[in-house]
Amino acid sequence: MMLSASAITLRLGGRPILDGAGFTARCGAVTGLIGPNGVGKSTLLRAVAGLLPHGGDVSFEGRPLPADIRARARLLGYLPQGHHVHWPLSVRRTVALGRLPHLGPLGRPGQTDEDAVERVMAATGVTGLAARTVPTLSGGERARVMLARVLATDAPVLLADEPTAALDPGHQLRIMALLRAEAVERQRAVVVVLHDLSLAARCCDDLVLLMPDRRVIAGDATTVLTSSLLREAYGVSFAVTRAADIPVVLPQCPTLIQSGD
Repeated sequence: MMLSASAITLRLGGRPILDGAGFTARCGAVTGLIGPNGVGKSTLLRAVAGLLPHGGDVSFEGRPLPADIRARARLLGYLPQGHHVHWPLSVRRTVALGRLPHLGPLGRPGQTDEDAVERVMAATGVTGLAARTVPTLSGGERARVMLARVLATDAPVLLADEPTAALDPGHQLRIMALLRAEAVERQRAVVVVLHDLSLAARCCDDLVLLMPDRRVIAGDATTVLTSSLLREAYGVSFAVTRAADIPVVLPQCPTLIQSGD
């Protein structure tokens, strides 16, 4: 089973953002979307989620995604950038919002909904925070709560836009471990936008590199994370080494040119 996005085109403010972009994401695997700022990684993810009008095709298991919002939300969970929460809801109520696509016309949660909320709170380690209001939490705690909310949908496809941004290395690894567990243990197709290339190499099964010239390079870390491709994509040199058979990507500081007097 897989998610497929092909020939995605999109314009914002009259400017072309995506022109023929696409990728495939396997169930049971984590797919990393990488590339420099401005190539449309987040835009592509939002288009696939149905949040932006676009050309091209998005399908799951060979069938187009449903146009109905609730039906699509049951199939596809989306975690946007940042962990900002402006409402004083408790952690438990915030996580329970992920069950909204499954509720009937009366909006009353059943035992299945309650069990799903308990499961994802335990998986993300926020059960002990259940009564706290989300704005009082630390950044790492909020990140886990918002991840729990989207996991509560039980959708077979999970899209996460920079879920590790502004987190310390420990929290980054914990978040990525949670996403990998959801992919492997529950056979979800997980697609995640990342800027840390070494983290992407360590935690993703497949990588999709969006290039400034609109090309898309897909493959495993060894195929995609090469010095030549990365220099072409980011405009600086990279040293690519290996540790425990995993690529480690080190950008090289560009030479500073000082003007004379």
